[in-house]
Amino acid sequence: MDVSVIIVNYNTIELTRNCLISVFEQTKDIDFEVIVSDNGSTDGSIEMIKNEFPNVVLIENKANLGFGAANNRGLKIAKGKYIFYLNSDTVLLNNAVKMFFDYWENAENKELIGALGAWLLKDNQVIHSFGDFPTCRNIFGTFFRAIRSSLFGNLKKYRKTVKKNNNPDDFKTKEIYGYITGADLFVRNDPSAIFDERYFMYFEESDLQFNNFFRKGLKRIILTEPKIVHFEGGSDKKTYKYDFKKMSAIFYWRSCLLYFRKNFPKEKLFLYTLKFLVRLIYLFPQNISNSKKMKDFCEV
Repeated sequence: MDVSVIIVNYNTIELTRNCLISVFEQTKDIDFEVIVSDNGSTDGSIEMIKNEFPNVVLIENKANLGFGAANNRGLKIAKGKYIFYLNSDTVLLNNAVKMFFDYWENAENKELIGALGAWLLKDNQVIHSFGDFPTCRNIFGTFFRAIRSSLFGNLKKYRKTVKKNNNPDDFKTKEIYGYITGADLFVRNDPSAIFDERYFMYFEESDLQFNNFFRKGLKRIILTEPKIVHFEGGSDKKTYKYDFKKMSAIFYWRSCLLYFRKNFPKEKLFLYTLKFLVRLIYLFPQNISNSKKMKDFCEV
């Protein structure tokens, strides 16, 4: 088999339905399978998949394992030569799966490729498709923007398009320095595709590509031919890291601590400072503060 498409679903029945429809309608002339790893959905997703997409391989996890762990469950049974990790809040506009496959198979020095991705679209504009690996500087910048957002409201949108009023055709295939977003990550089916399951959500794709590709000198390449719409935040209902009152902020900063402790253990001063700053989240009223103590949360 050429490609295994792995989709994680958690209570996103309509998004997942549209994603699956697009995969089966657009993917042609390639041997592929679709695996949906469901994290204990209660919105009828499982019944919908069984009834409307009987050829989908469905994994029922019975609980919300997190993004990386759910993908790993799909990876364990995947038969494809390549793995295409695809978010449930995406829609394929063309034969993207085959385009990824053909590019890799026909590339010179294809053994030096670690991962492929695409310029993601929304409202016919290119949006967040890749990013730099986290650094001390940009993490502190994110933290203080979160402080401002939590104190004074969302003063502006921090997730910008790559360029306003852009034409997607202007964005060409290129090698990037950092990581490809986990919304559309095309990789080999081998141990390098395994996520660290300590990350519940956020930073898992950065960590995987930093350790398994960047440190090994393998390329991350963004292709212009595949057309994929990403309804950014559709699977987490726009509860981004910039609002400390949201559950997603807890997962974001916990994963942030884990990322730096794992990959930069010698940066003691930075780690202690970051841990102190994250504990400041306790100053903000949260519905979950009683169920997840920040003291325990910081010990990752």
